[in-house]
Amino acid sequence: MPDMKHMVAAINATEVDEIRKIPELPGLPPDGDVEFRIDLVPGTASCLQEAIRMAPDELKELKIQLQEQLDKGFIRPSSSPWGCPALFVEKKDRGIGVLSDKNREEDIPKTAFSTGYGLYEYLVMSFGLTNAPAFFMYMMNSVFMNELDKFVVVFIDDILIYSKNEKEHEEHLRVVLTRLREHKLYAKFSKCALRLKEQSERCPELEATETVTEIGSFLGLAGYYRRFIKDFSKIAKPMTSLTKKNAKFVWGPKCEEGFQELKKPLTTAPVLAQPDVTKPFDVYCDASGRGLGCVLMQEGRVIAYASRQLRKHETNYPTHDLELAAVVHAPKIWRHYLAGQYLSHIHRPQEPQIYLHTARTEHEAASVVRINKRL
Repeated sequence: MPDMKHMVAAINATEVDEIRKIPELPGLPPDGDVEFRIDLVPGTASCLQEAIRMAPDELKELKIQLQEQLDKGFIRPSSSPWGCPALFVEKKDRGIGVLSDKNREEDIPKTAFSTGYGLYEYLVMSFGLTNAPAFFMYMMNSVFMNELDKFVVVFIDDILIYSKNEKEHEEHLRVVLTRLREHKLYAKFSKCALRLKEQSERCPELEATETVTEIGSFLGLAGYYRRFIKDFSKIAKPMTSLTKKNAKFVWGPKCEEGFQELKKPLTTAPVLAQPDVTKPFDVYCDASGRGLGCVLMQEGRVIAYASRQLRKHETNYPTHDLELAAVVHAPKIWRHYLAGQYLSHIHRPQEPQIYLHTARTEHEAASVVRINKRL
């Protein structure tokens, strides 16, 4: 990971305070735009559970954590009729999961937790509360509403900034930091990562897998990029067949070929175009005995790829039924692109098109009716 100093230097001197090391917040977070609330179904009875027994080392750590949170004002002694036993859940950074939102005053007693040293309640929202992630997600979406789907993606407390180049990225970073400052939110300095390339640089070093677990791990990584990879399912099929129950593990030439083929897109920039909802789409469909393949295009440029392996019953399908299955598969996968939009053509081999209009038997006719309804 490059030094943060480079990014700080790229920001105007008057705005350097957007990036600076701040120790752990010494006390309650400042008042925010919203307060965390816990609404209950009318008539819900309170419940107070006793503290669980802990080992001596756990009691020692509990005492330390309670004192730290009392000193910061995150918790206070409670006489609430509510309470659940305190539990230890280790975090990667060995920290306490406390979020920067205050609890609504009347809901504070509902956050009470019991310990061997008494009952305490949270003045701030803490992880572990049922609606905490959803509430925090709502708050973050509100903060970055103008930037979402432009250059920001937010998932709870993770903020991803994507840009075309470094100069644009520095501008985007400044905007994000400004939003955080405006809403009195803080990003933990030690968890910030910029311009990471470690994962993509490691891909060429990947070697052929030796266990089913390793295959699953690799296919999981590659599958994340499947919409960038044409005929992904066909390429991955020799490897996915090894993950089936009771399958004999034999890493053959086809597995190695597919493995090397899937490594390439993980280390190269995607060449997909951004969709323009004001223009018509073209869908190209094809099928074979190995799987279904579809390409979504617009004005000759690829928007996305989609593919899947044949299901067991589909391996008995004649060619025209497989082609029609691909035609049905494409709109299902790309509904978010195609729903309500003008579709210029669905391109497929000519023979299934003729078959669609000339089905003779009752079974064939019923099948055609079902396909037409789904389309």
